[in-house]
Amino acid sequence: MEESYDLLVIGAGMAGSTAAAHAARAGKTVCVVEIGSDVGGSARYAGYAWTAPDHDVLDEQNPHGDPELKRLLVERFDDGVEWIRSVGVEVGEPQRILSFGRGHKFDTNQYVDLCTRMVRDAGGDVLLRATTESLLFEDGVVRGAVIRTGSNAPREVHARSTLLATGGFQGNKTLLAEHVHPAAGEMQLRSNPHSVGDGYRLATSVGAATGVGDAGFYGHLIPSGIELVDPADFVDLSLYYSEHALLFDTDNERFVDETLGDHLTAMALLSRPGGRGLLIADSRVHRDWMSASYVEGAVAIDKFALAGKRGGRVGKADALEDLEYLPEEWGYDGAAIASAVRRFNDAAERGIGQAPGRALDSASMSEPPYYVIETVPAITFPFHGVTIDRRARVLGVDGAAIPGLFAAGSDTGGLWNRAYAGGLAAALVLGLAAAAEVR
Repeated sequence: MEESYDLLVIGAGMAGSTAAAHAARAGKTVCVVEIGSDVGGSARYAGYAWTAPDHDVLDEQNPHGDPELKRLLVERFDDGVEWIRSVGVEVGEPQRILSFGRGHKFDTNQYVDLCTRMVRDAGGDVLLRATTESLLFEDGVVRGAVIRTGSNAPREVHARSTLLATGGFQGNKTLLAEHVHPAAGEMQLRSNPHSVGDGYRLATSVGAATGVGDAGFYGHLIPSGIELVDPADFVDLSLYYSEHALLFDTDNERFVDETLGDHLTAMALLSRPGGRGLLIADSRVHRDWMSASYVEGAVAIDKFALAGKRGGRVGKADALEDLEYLPEEWGYDGAAIASAVRRFNDAAERGIGQAPGRALDSASMSEPPYYVIETVPAITFPFHGVTIDRRARVLGVDGAAIPGLFAAGSDTGGLWNRAYAGGLAAALVLGLAAAAEVR
């Protein structure tokens, strides 16, 4: 008996769960295929849906992103939030996220579980521990996929529409080296381990175009030498406070305007010698940022204390002169770094801007003691991916939509280009856009 559905969703993270539930509520027959043992993917580790509050802010923060996808994100974000509420999840009031964003706190675990229940209650199927071997591609149209569940023989699952929502390729060292940076595969994952590029592989196998090169990735700085062993580490060990600190590479130089944000600094550090650096913060930064809640409502964690407890390279200097005693095996010239901090403080106190572009009104780093953490970047997902239009249709290399094929979430490319303003929001909006196309 042939298995046939209106919508086949490959990947059950934020984008896939959203599209599947929305289509099921609209009376469509749905099949969800998930490689993991449970639904949710990296969405289970999140807790906020947020993005830029308007077009101007998003254009300023992400000037090189695809204009149509940026506009879609801003225009449809509030609709997405209302959709979350409509499935029975409590959504918090709007709040500031990062230095420029606006978003809402909600229980992502409850959300993906409710989406799954909606699919099953509507008579749909959710297949776990299932892999997608290939797409069914006939006469230029995607008509489903070949699925293998567990140790069973592969079988054809036919569908009028197929959505790729497998979460990107951050778990694939080869694709990371090819499309992000030669050293990108050495970064630790702050995401689920199942996103290894299946959506990318499937899309390109039927002629899909992919996004621009060197688009970067979303991630954060973490202490070096510490393995991320639990999903809670993805937040607890992320050094969000770095935008208030000073970062030096192994050449003892500041190389980035840290105030742009930890997620952008992480991209910059990957390209420096050895992909590691030294974060320097004073007592003010430790008090106001290192040990405080980064987002209102989040649990406050002393990042310095946790990094030391977990065995990271950390140090505390009672005065700048004490930086000269950094362990030799770390490979930094502490005296040179101390001198650079003094120059920064002098310029900050006189209101003189500094390369590489730190804000003129930046506070000086002059309140001892000084807190030192060696840091490396960790990746959540790459920005390179499958090219789509604002209807979430996958585009071929000729620019035309590939009939029957859609993509959403981190499988897509083009929206972010060396910038970031909310992955969960993008997955939500694009998942809804794809569901709206199911006929």
